[in-house]
Amino acid sequence: MRHLLSTADLTRDDATDLLDEAERFEQALTGREIRKLPTLRGRTVMTVFYENSTRTRVSFEVAGKWMSADVINVSASSSSVNKGESLRDTAKTLRAAGADALIVRHPASGAAHQIAAWTSGGFGPDGPDAEGTGPAVINAGDGTHEHPTQALLDALTLRQRLGDIEGRRIAIVGDVLHSRVARSNAHLLSTLGADVVLVAPPTLLPVGVEQWPVQTSGNLDAELPAADAVMMLRVQAERMNGGFFPSAREYSVRYGLNERRMGLLSDDAVVLHPGPMLRGMEIGYSVADSPRATILEQVRNGVHVRMAVLFRLLAGTESGGAL
Repeated sequence: MRHLLSTADLTRDDATDLLDEAERFEQALTGREIRKLPTLRGRTVMTVFYENSTRTRVSFEVAGKWMSADVINVSASSSSVNKGESLRDTAKTLRAAGADALIVRHPASGAAHQIAAWTSGGFGPDGPDAEGTGPAVINAGDGTHEHPTQALLDALTLRQRLGDIEGRRIAIVGDVLHSRVARSNAHLLSTLGADVVLVAPPTLLPVGVEQWPVQTSGNLDAELPAADAVMMLRVQAERMNGGFFPSAREYSVRYGLNERRMGLLSDDAVVLHPGPMLRGMEIGYSVADSPRATILEQVRNGVHVRMAVLFRLLAGTESGGAL
């Protein structure tokens, strides 16, 4: 496993191994007064974020530091990007500076794949490097394309809450069109045997969604009784140019998960949200704070999942192409 760029490239065994590894890290840290493992001592991990982030950036930084890696944060706003430096030159500069892993978030779909290609091989201190000797690249969200570690932490949360993902019906609700989380989860949860249904207005479903391994629906109330889990998505107004729905109020009425709709769920069903939440729009205040909601569990699991990914990429024994 060389990079983590897309959940579509993960086999069922790959995904299960990462989830198992994450749980082993959680167990290893339980009860420790000082949460520190020597696993990645001497490794340099760089986060390269061209978009704002709280959960993803913090959890990657915590994951690296808990494994004793040297973690360096690079923000577009405080780097030479502001002086006009290209993404390619920035990536190659960070590689030359000694990065063992680059964790990349970028508004352009495919940016992580490009960086993986640009930093593979090259010229090292002792001459030309062999192909594939560059840093591991982790896609922390590229445009509207994918966010694989978010899908992995969601799968881990579902597995812990539901016992098994195989055969479970998962409803992903909201702005699917602009959601990299929805794409990654659709592929990963289907790979793990879940029955995935996307619930959204037609204007917020992407072209070609019929090729995804999912079902689609426009009626949230009809889908809730059979759902084992409901994953609410944030309406990404910053990516919208034009009217995708008449008003925030109408969207909330038709696709928001409020207390009445939560009553339609089975007793064991759970509610997920990748954050940040727009309370009162896609999710009600009481729903977000209810015992069924897993929002903070997802954040905790995110640290352990990202520890597992960093460990597999930087210390694992597998070799191969991008996953």
